[in-house]
Amino acid sequence: MRKYSSPLREAHTQDTRERILDAVGVALQETPDGNMSIDAVARIASVERRTVFRHFTSKEALLDAFWEWINARLTDKTLPESLEELLWAPRQTFTRFDREEALIRASLHTSSGREMRLRMVPKRREAFHQALLEVTRGLEDNEARRVEAIAHLLYSASAWETLRDYGGLSGEEAGETVEWALRLLVETIARQKNDGDAPEITDRREK
Repeated sequence: MRKYSSPLREAHTQDTRERILDAVGVALQETPDGNMSIDAVARIASVERRTVFRHFTSKEALLDAFWEWINARLTDKTLPESLEELLWAPRQTFTRFDREEALIRASLHTSSGREMRLRMVPKRREAFHQALLEVTRGLEDNEARRVEAIAHLLYSASAWETLRDYGGLSGEEAGETVEWALRLLVETIARQKNDGDAPEITDRREK
């Protein structure tokens, strides 16, 4: 028997999913020193608790979906796929962080936000490892790990927050600073490896 597909029903389902994901962001900001609850998400989204679980099978699945959803609003690439992308992405991403300041800070300083970030660490590490291969190729393992760790530190929400709060920079300025620091790192490593010049990288800055 052919399953009936209703465009109206599908639109309603998508709308409910969007409301739930948006509610996660509000809930994170409402519980700065606590643990976001499914009940809070349901209340904010004006849906039943069981409706949340109908769309997301667990709290972990909900946080994973929220992470992808919010990142799609903040950056064209959730994770860098090349050295070029790693270098030009901070300016764009940090500029957009300014528009979602309360949410980004909540993701840094709440237990649920930390849980959400830590769940993405393995994927993030692998993405940075691949993006930096042309820089770290030929380095000792401990040196390559340090380079990757510095890149993680620089291109992070924590760096955005520190550069804003302690450096007095806007998100765009913070992104430019991180791009400059990453490029300097790449060029320094290239010289130390006696390659003469840094790897060729197209400068794709936003106008």
